[in-house]
Amino acid sequence: MTLHLVRHGRPLVDPLRPAAEWELDPSGFDDVWALRERLPSRAAWFCSPEPKAQETAQLLTDSDVGIIEDLREHERAAGWFEDFGDRVRAAFEQPDQPAAPGWEPLAALGARVLPAVRRILDTHGDDDVVLVGHGTAWTLAVAALTDNPPDLVRWRSLGMPDLITVPTRLR
Repeated sequence: MTLHLVRHGRPLVDPLRPAAEWELDPSGFDDVWALRERLPSRAAWFCSPEPKAQETAQLLTDSDVGIIEDLREHERAAGWFEDFGDRVRAAFEQPDQPAAPGWEPLAALGARVLPAVRRILDTHGDDDVVLVGHGTAWTLAVAALTDNPPDLVRWRSLGMPDLITVPTRLR
């Protein structure tokens, strides 16, 4: 079947709080609802524990959604960097090093997210699976599932929300 990786909708950005605490911006709800028709009507649903991911999942399905702690995004301390994209690129280039103070190394994100995705696919491999989460995490997951390097051009172009579809036969 197919793995559908949904990037959460547009958040209410508060530079004084870590991004993991941000909620969805209600003015972007229509964008999330528009994505609903591109997802399978029957699937196993899971999401990150972060509020913006849970709220996105609630807008996308009436089905039960499992909350998976290990699907949370790349941990980043509060604050805002004008060069955010450059810092994320640096995180991919040197995955064992924090790209900014208070950021987890990208290798730690991969060590957490990739086994969680594989466990879900092993359990629901015959079903469509929808995972609602985060752009950096999904960039790593797609790279691992397709045996390709992380696609940073695709990462930069991801919308909020957005959808990446991966055939599960690639696992």
